[in-house]
Parts: sequence; structure tokens; C-alpha cells
Amino acid sequence: MPSSTKNSDPTTLHNPYFYQKPGQKDIWSLINETAAQAEQESGKSIVNLGQGFFSYNPPDFAIDAVNQALTKPQFNQYAHARGNPNLLKQVADHYSRSYGREVTPDQIQITTGANEGMFSIFFGFLTSGDEAIVFEPFFDQYIPNIEMTGAKVKYVEIKYPKKFDTGVVEGKDWEIDWEGLENSINEKTKIIVINTPHNPIGKVFTEEELERIGELAIKHNLILVSDEVYENLYYTPQFPRPANLKSLPELAERTLTVGSAGKSFAATGWRIGYIQGPVNLIKFVTAAHTRICFSTPAPLQQAVAIGFEQADKLNYFENTVKDYKKKYEIFTAVFDELGLPYTKADGGYFLLVNLSKVKISKDYKFPQAISDRGTLDFKLAYWLIKEIGVVGIPPTEFLIPENRLGND
Repeated sequence: MPSSTKNSDPTTLHNPYFYQKPGQKDIWSLINETAAQAEQESGKSIVNLGQGFFSYNPPDFAIDAVNQALTKPQFNQYAHARGNPNLLKQVADHYSRSYGREVTPDQIQITTGANEGMFSIFFGFLTSGDEAIVFEPFFDQYIPNIEMTGAKVKYVEIKYPKKFDTGVVEGKDWEIDWEGLENSINEKTKIIVINTPHNPIGKVFTEEELERIGELAIKHNLILVSDEVYENLYYTPQFPRPANLKSLPELAERTLTVGSAGKSFAATGWRIGYIQGPVNLIKFVTAAHTRICFSTPAPLQQAVAIGFEQADKLNYFENTVKDYKKKYEIFTAVFDELGLPYTKADGGYFLLVNLSKVKISKDYKFPQAISDRGTLDFKLAYWLIKEIGVVGIPPTEFLIPENRLGND
């Protein structure tokens, strides 16, 4: 049954972090501290499969590029607020190849990570009283980023496929609530946010889905924000992008595409992101970015510029996809053997697994911090850490509280 957790304080809006009880830890602190404690108590290593950071270094050519950049005086000073010209050109070239049409550096803004890039978009276009549409499940950072502008989030469901109760499903089985989407649009709506490949489902939005969303954006004069941080990690034959739909070319004039060098080069700590879009929209992203952090770390921008250049020469992205396909084959074989349903990932490096068949003893002792969350998946996550030594993230954190699975 859905949790009845509710907070009537209007200042909280729908931000998941505000639904925590006083003194309650956020999910990342709770899960990571639980894992660290379990590792210390057992003396055995805990396998962290729950967070979007890498356990290995970026490729050697990227590390070498950082070291080289650090020796140059100009890359140890402030970078231009728009971004390092070398990186602007490389990112523009990257999109030109992907889109099959020219993208120029003035259509790019470099940001301090993709998250700050999205924050800049929201601050550039939203104000108090506006509304932004987000598909649920959602990446949790979208919500506070939007609500800090004074805008309101409207949630549209990506429907849970019933057959996921008993069997393996694909991204296409997770269908958008189209009626809900249309009903969510009104005169206050300014932005629709999509995430493809999707975190946590692993769904790549189809061309048909993007066309339908795009037609609504055009009809109602909305901006489409496409979070594509896993753009270089997809396993489908094609990766449709809203900014490059042949059937709807005018959508590119209202689309802001979000990218991440951290995800692309296994360097999330470098905090280099980028936004691509038409010049008349990018200028507002630049204005917000300049006020938020002014500029992004200069030596790391230069390193990413060199990284893009080398990646194309070495087929780095293509080889990374091949490596991940092999990893997924090993990973999913475990759940096939156990008979646990999962969603085949179209892209990204997450796997959404249905663990409802896993039964925990009724007298199993949970700490109060876990019991207080009131959802089965938090108990499963705790049990997996303590008994199996594997970290996973409870997927209810990607839902608003009233849609979370309760203990019943």
C-alpha cells in the first residue's frame, strides 16, 4: 500500500529530503554509513552497486591530459564563464557528429557538473509560480533544484509494467502516462524534463515517445530539458535524441541537452558538465551559471577537451559500451539463475531488480533509522548489506512519498 507519509508545511513542497523526520539521514548517508559499518564489523569488503561513481580510474589518456594541463599557467587560473574555448569546440564537434548537423561553440555552455548545469537551466528560466514537469520515477536531484527557484514540480508517471511482478521486462514496457502528461500542462508550465537513458529504469526513450513529448512542447511553447548524461553508454541500435529528431526538426529550437564528462570518462569527481542548445536559450543558462559558480575548474576543462579528442581516435566510447555489455551479461545471469525479475537496461549502468520474492524473517532486527523509513525496499537494502555484502539503493527514493511502497 502507498505510504501515508505527508507533511502539511507548505514550505516543504514535494522535495523528498523534506519528508525526513528531524534528525533523519538522507538516503546516501544512511546507506553508505550502513555499508561502512557492516564492512568494519565483518572484516569483509562490501560491494557497492548502489551509487553512480566508479571504482576504477579514468582512462590513461585522460589522466595524462590532467597532468599536462596542470603544468600550463593559463589552465591554473579562472576559466572563462562560458567555458574553455578548446572544450567548447570539442563538445560542439561531439554533438555535430552525433546529430549529423553543425553545432557551433556558441551553442554550448560548460558547467560544474551536469547537476549544476540543470540547476543553471532551472534558475535561468523558472521563477516563483512557474511549473516544471518531471517524469516519475525521477533522479532525486531534479526536485530541490526546481523548487529552490520557487517553481512547483508536476509529476507524470512512467507506468510500472504489471508483468514486472513475475518476469523480465524491457524499457519499452515502462510506458508514459500520456493522459497524465497532457493534463499536467497549463498556463504555468514552462519546462518538461526527461532523462534518457533513464536513471533508475535504464529506459531509452523511443523516437515515437520523444516525438509525442516534443509535439506537446511545441504546441504549448515549452522548453524541453533532456538529461542525457549516459549518452555514451547505450545498448540499443540507435540513441534517439529530442534535439535531433528528423521528423520534428523544430524541436531542436526549444531543447536543452545535458551532458556529463564525469559519466563519459569515469571521472565524476572532476565535475565537468555541458549544456547544448540554441543560442537564444543558452545565454540564459550562461547568466545563471555565472552567478552560481562563475567558472568551472580550468585544468579539468582542458583535460576533458583533450579527452574528447583522444576518445574519438581510440574508439573509447565504443569499447566502453562493449565492456559494459559483457558486465551486464555476467550481472543479469545471477538474477536469471535466482529467478528474480529485472528491467533489461537500454543504457546507463544501473539495473532495476524486483526483489519481492526475497523474504526476510519477521523477527529480523532492523535499526530504528531503517524502520522509520516505513518501506520494504529500505529493509531489503539493509538486509542485502548486512547478510550478502552488497549495496543497492531503495528505488522508492525515486518516487514521491504518497507513491512509495509501504510495509503492508
